[in-house]
Amino acid sequence: MKLTSTFNAAADAVVYPGDCQDLLKHIPAETVQIVITSPPYNVGKSYETKQTLEEYLVQQAPVIGEAARILKPSGSICWQVGNYIDKSRGGGIVPLDVALYPLFAAQGLRLRNRIVWHFEHGLHCSRRFSGRYETICWFTKSDDYYFALDPVRVPQKYPGKKHFKGPKIGQFSSNPLGKNPGDVWIIPNVKNNHVEKTDHPCQFPIELVERLILSMSQPGDWVVDPFAGVGTTMAAAVRCGRRGAGAEIDKNYVEIAKHRIRAAGAGQLRVRERNTPVFDPEKAGCALRQSPWDACRSVRPTAQPEQLRLLDSSTATKVVP
Repeated sequence: MKLTSTFNAAADAVVYPGDCQDLLKHIPAETVQIVITSPPYNVGKSYETKQTLEEYLVQQAPVIGEAARILKPSGSICWQVGNYIDKSRGGGIVPLDVALYPLFAAQGLRLRNRIVWHFEHGLHCSRRFSGRYETICWFTKSDDYYFALDPVRVPQKYPGKKHFKGPKIGQFSSNPLGKNPGDVWIIPNVKNNHVEKTDHPCQFPIELVERLILSMSQPGDWVVDPFAGVGTTMAAAVRCGRRGAGAEIDKNYVEIAKHRIRAAGAGQLRVRERNTPVFDPEKAGCALRQSPWDACRSVRPTAQPEQLRLLDSSTATKVVP
């Protein structure tokens, strides 16, 4: 596998150690089939400089412009973001996909789907509901875009379902290849015990990227990630028989990305395989599913005062006169 540090049309993968705009400007116009990225959310992580929302949008605009320039007429852009916490406005959240939409529209891009990625784990909030989703905005450059549903179909919920009336009565009604995954994707995020976990704090899962790559590109196509992080997009591209290019400013992440891409090329990258059922702790008999408060209730007469206080507070009800 040919892995280079500058864009090379003959390479299998590119990891550019620097600013994404320096990489993008060296990619010829209309040569890339799909751009997939999860840019910094402007929340103050170690790899970003905290900016006002207005400054952040100004910084993102030229990147989006370059992404549109390098995209083939049949190509797609998938921009995965979360929410920006605006402390200047009392800590209210701003959905970044909504804030960024005008920048894509200004490039003439068409929004095809606003995909909701749902996961179970993350930060625990005390003054609002904990965030458990992010969004992927899928844009196309034209109306004549490439999209293949069959490679990303998911298992049918009722594969034995049959037509109950009409000319096909009695025949199976489900597609034998599976069903359309829809626009709400339940895929575990990469936390500490995830098989794909690296040093990156906001790494997205291979499965998420592969679903986009397999449905919006073909073997041999270029897949580009302007904010490459630890190389998830490029590793997924290599696994799917595509070519991947990305830029990253953090030297540690660059080395991790190279290692993961080489492992993907050798078929040795550890991943959570596509369509693996979400872990069910109840079925697994996880001991952590046993509530200590239920135990307190069963032995209430001998429970310690602190246990009783916690139990009472957890079961308290408000009486309205």
